[in-house]
Amino acid sequence: MSGAPACEVRVAEDGADREACFAVRKEVFVAEQNVPEEIEYDAYDTGAVHLLAVRDDGVPLGTARLLHGEAAAAKNGDGDPAVGSLGRLAVVPGARGLGVGAALVRAVEEAARAKGLTAVDLHAQTHALGFYGRLGYEAYGPEFPDAGIPHRAMRRVLPEPRRTG
Repeated sequence: MSGAPACEVRVAEDGADREACFAVRKEVFVAEQNVPEEIEYDAYDTGAVHLLAVRDDGVPLGTARLLHGEAAAAKNGDGDPAVGSLGRLAVVPGARGLGVGAALVRAVEEAARAKGLTAVDLHAQTHALGFYGRLGYEAYGPEFPDAGIPHRAMRRVLPEPRRTG
């Protein structure tokens, strides 16, 4: 991987972008990883911030979601509403290794900062622990299954924004 990823990451604010997010999740989680569709989409989707990574021609490459407030508190390790919850990070097979996942994680962190959150938690599939570790996340707690896939909880305290001037 060199330089910036060849994609744009934006908040999925309209219906078409949200549908693109759900289509990426269906391709990666439901079709590729055999996660049952009835548990892939949940009540948290309604109030979440969804992010979408697209190529310059608009083709969707990946997605992630950020839970905040009480929804995040229900998911994170200590019930703290100041800690966001990053989830449903998915990158289509042809875009893996190009920096799309890292760009999505950083965009989630920016969205979390904009909401006044101080840290971000996530539940990482164990094969992805190194990826998140390189982005500053630290694992805590025991391994646990989610949709039949081994996971670990991880957290990154968000650094203060750099001040200029």
